[in-house]
Amino acid sequence: MAVDTLLERINDYASRPDPYPLYAELREVGVARQTDGSYLVGGYYDIAALFHDPRLSSDRRNRAAEFAAPMPQQPSFIQLDDPEHHRLRGLATRPFGPPHSPGRVDAMRGEITGITDQLIASLQGRTRIDIVDDFAYPLPVTVICRLLGVPRDDEPVFHTWATTIIDSLDLTSGADHDERTRAADRAREEMGRYLVGLAEQRRGRPGDDMLSAFINAPKPAALTHDELAATAVLLLIAGHETTVNLITNGVLTLLRHPDQLDLLRREPALLPGAVEELLRYEPPVQLLPQRTPLTDLEVADTTIPKGVPVVLVLASGNRDPKRFRDPDRFDPTRPDNQHLGFGSGIHICYGAPLARIEAQIALGALIPRLGTATLVEDPPPYRHSPVLRGPRHLPIELSPSRG
Repeated sequence: MAVDTLLERINDYASRPDPYPLYAELREVGVARQTDGSYLVGGYYDIAALFHDPRLSSDRRNRAAEFAAPMPQQPSFIQLDDPEHHRLRGLATRPFGPPHSPGRVDAMRGEITGITDQLIASLQGRTRIDIVDDFAYPLPVTVICRLLGVPRDDEPVFHTWATTIIDSLDLTSGADHDERTRAADRAREEMGRYLVGLAEQRRGRPGDDMLSAFINAPKPAALTHDELAATAVLLLIAGHETTVNLITNGVLTLLRHPDQLDLLRREPALLPGAVEELLRYEPPVQLLPQRTPLTDLEVADTTIPKGVPVVLVLASGNRDPKRFRDPDRFDPTRPDNQHLGFGSGIHICYGAPLARIEAQIALGALIPRLGTATLVEDPPPYRHSPVLRGPRHLPIELSPSRG
């Protein structure tokens, strides 16, 4: 088929179980203009270079008029360029990581292990479980709730908002997409009001959570009302949705590769490298669709005009044979694994350290119990979005003696 329909085919739900042949088509040309006027970039080195190129903007307001897309009144920092991106990301980082809170994430290892142990205990004696509903979702959502200071009992409310927002992350056009976009905007607004309301309850009475830190921060380290809403919504959604995919894709991949599952059971010290390989092999975020050139750019012998949408296909770059030997092979011992799973440059994933710890602890607890597990469906049912790609459910059968 013509490469100018790749985006349409990637977005087709029928491609969700295995989009990798489409990514291989993209790598053959490197850069592909699509029928809607956007450009896909699929080579590892091209994507890596663009991540560090200040001429490629993350702000949709820099698009040409014919590609204009609505923006929130207050975009989150991942939708902005420096210096505004740097300012907001820096304020968001103060209660989360270095230099102001260098031990915050590492100190959560014990808590994450405790949550994991409770979830594992709840599975004992069961012969059939859904990895998503019973484990991969409740773990990171509990962690992010505790980190931000969101009541876990409110999970059904914000889960609906989060699902609406994630489901809008496709790359189609038309009435259905427009309605999903409007629904997502409403969900962001409602979630923002909810989170700011929680934060306001802690003004002057801070707890050991990030909403407390944000609302009680002294100027000039304080976020405005709208900045707090946008930042909190981003952190709540990104803080669990991507990790759900990482854990679920990890279990699916290991069950499809029993030899590597056996290796990790015998040598658990390999688990950190295995998580990095999962981030390369089945990245939770497959596409970054919100980039815009500030000037004409030359990429892989193609001129990408100023102002047109650019989609960085991270999952394609992660399987580029020009960068990775035998890239379609899942290899937990792979050396020099500088994948694109968390992006790179100034927009490298804010929560990457936490996601790594959660995945290592989660898979470390699950792997000893997967020896007799079998997939109920392969491929499993997938989520709607091609951007945050992962199974919606992953039912498995377990031996009673190993469950």
